[in-house]
Amino acid sequence: MIVEHAPAKINLALHLRRRRPDGYHDLESIFAFTAFGDTLRGTAAEGLTLTLSGPTAAGADVGDDNLVLRAGRALAAAARLSPRGALHLEKRIPVAAGLGGGSADAAAALRLLNRLWGLDWPLERLAALAEPLGADVPVCVYSQTRFGAGKGEALSPWPQDFAGAPVLLVNPGVAVATGPVFAGWDQRDLGPIDPAAPLSALRNDMTAAAVALQPVIADVLAALERGGEATCVRMSGSGATCLALYADTAARDRAAAALAGTGWWLCPTQIV
Repeated sequence: MIVEHAPAKINLALHLRRRRPDGYHDLESIFAFTAFGDTLRGTAAEGLTLTLSGPTAAGADVGDDNLVLRAGRALAAAARLSPRGALHLEKRIPVAAGLGGGSADAAAALRLLNRLWGLDWPLERLAALAEPLGADVPVCVYSQTRFGAGKGEALSPWPQDFAGAPVLLVNPGVAVATGPVFAGWDQRDLGPIDPAAPLSALRNDMTAAAVALQPVIADVLAALERGGEATCVRMSGSGATCLALYADTAARDRAAAALAGTGWWLCPTQIV
């Protein structure tokens, strides 16, 4: 059996730029990944199958359009192989939460099947194959801090290393679809990401549109700010998950304890 971790993706910043002719938006983002995530396991088998378990499995679609199966078929076609393997996905990442769960799972499938089928393709080749699967899948192939431009697929290293930074993820229990958030964006280009600026000076330009759809997101952000110990508070992706970075694990854990009675989903973790 081969095992691949599918780390949850977070956006430490997300600046929206112009709308592209293909319907996507040009954006700039600092992607990072957490120790928290899903787990994909696979063994050799006839045909390509997928089963699910885990606390958030009920919200995921296990049909042929599942990104894990689509990724497997894409890799098999590129390698001119018959798609074979029994895959089992343990889902922990909330669905439609701004944490890239489906993208992370698809990327894990590419890495796992690359090993299972003995292809030994480099991550760069897998990332190029991942691009048609979704804007976040290429960066999830690497699952390392990256600066993303274009629609998210133009990736480059980020000068600051956040590995080990304590982070608290908070979701108020609502799902937010990306499409309506993009549709609600005010189309104002507020400028690029400045690599010299502190994280706290950067933005997520999708926040206002997400809050208009789910006002409780503003409550989560305010609660994280209110603790006073976070070095950066931000919504991730199109929401509704919000994140806060801390100088040490003790500060993070105090923040989590203060929110324990809210009924919100809480995940103390760290950046990898």
